[in-house]
Amino acid sequence: MLLNKSLTYVLLAAITLMPWNATAINNYSLSNFLLEPKLNNLNDLAENLLVKSLLEVTQGKNQQALNTVDELISKTPNFKLAYLVRGDLLMAQAQSLQAFGSANANQTEAIKDLQDEARVRIDRYLSHENLDKVPNLLLAPNQQQGHVIVVDTDKSRLYLYKNDGDKLSYVADFYVTVGKNGVDKKSEGDKRTPIGVYFAKPKLTQPLADMYGDGAYPLNYPNEWDMQHNRSGSGIWLHGTPSDTYSRPPRASDGCVVLTNQDLKTLAPILQTGKTPVIIAEHLKWTSTDQSDAEKQSLQLAIDAWLNDWKSQDTNQYLSHYSHAFSNNGINYQQWAEHKFRVQANKPKVDISLSNISMFAYPDGDKKLVVVDFMQYFKSPALSNKMQKRQYWIKEDNSWKIISEGSV
Repeated sequence: MLLNKSLTYVLLAAITLMPWNATAINNYSLSNFLLEPKLNNLNDLAENLLVKSLLEVTQGKNQQALNTVDELISKTPNFKLAYLVRGDLLMAQAQSLQAFGSANANQTEAIKDLQDEARVRIDRYLSHENLDKVPNLLLAPNQQQGHVIVVDTDKSRLYLYKNDGDKLSYVADFYVTVGKNGVDKKSEGDKRTPIGVYFAKPKLTQPLADMYGDGAYPLNYPNEWDMQHNRSGSGIWLHGTPSDTYSRPPRASDGCVVLTNQDLKTLAPILQTGKTPVIIAEHLKWTSTDQSDAEKQSLQLAIDAWLNDWKSQDTNQYLSHYSHAFSNNGINYQQWAEHKFRVQANKPKVDISLSNISMFAYPDGDKKLVVVDFMQYFKSPALSNKMQKRQYWIKEDNSWKIISEGSV
């Protein structure tokens, strides 16, 4: 028995929230979306099977779709979305369904959440996304940062890149859940996921509630930029799912980024280093070539000029690298300038060098902002130290300026 034709198009509309036509679907080969295995074969297979079953529905292959979703359930028995699809397929054999998930007579919030999950998962495959592309952001890790994680909250997707020295190479991507109320976290308890550049700390060792699944890796929210903008809250983690749940809806966390337990285990060796940058963005844009090289070079030149002017103890020239909007730990530009004039009044001979420099564009639609981390070595007649330092450089009138800096 063929699946009711109305269900095919209603299903597609419910999943994708965009118009589809029979030609577009029928021309889409099921083999097109089956990607090469990534790091985690079980989760790759689970998502492939889910999308395969949904596409089989659109092609009227209801028995094949039922067989596919049964295979999916046998491999991931706690995948709630798979059961919803199976229920629709079974009900469709007896009656015409009016909507995806309508085998359940009560269109609850939970059903709508599962519809949203189906939509973002299938959109990932139907987008024909070129995995050779990289985010259109300045992403330049140092040698100690073996990987970079970029989260596209709009797509409910986490992308993992390997640091190959002169470029980033795509490794894998994973479905994720973010805050119930979306993104751009501003205050404690707003159930939003922050947008920004963060760093994952090693896995928490204390016992955690089952809701956190296989473990949790804290992010350094609020970071320095968050605090300067009076963003409050804490406890933003990368964590897993409850033991009875394979995955959660796209918008369901209290602000954390949530992965399946299998995906979290896959990322564990990378996250456990405590050095992994996690860039959380919205509406990521992609580029087929690394267009950030010129920007990286111009910023590197600005850093070099700042360092040379500091070494020369030319205070006026040194301060020219700072934005008049500079602020850090309650110190404004005027206070910073007065402090530097006092310290450098006698022009002491100093030796300063930097190593392990990294640069990450801050995903802010209104500003050109880059987070720069490095190890700083400083020696003068009165002081000798080594410290990890973090600066925020902003583009002002086509010139890079430091708007915040401090030790980490």
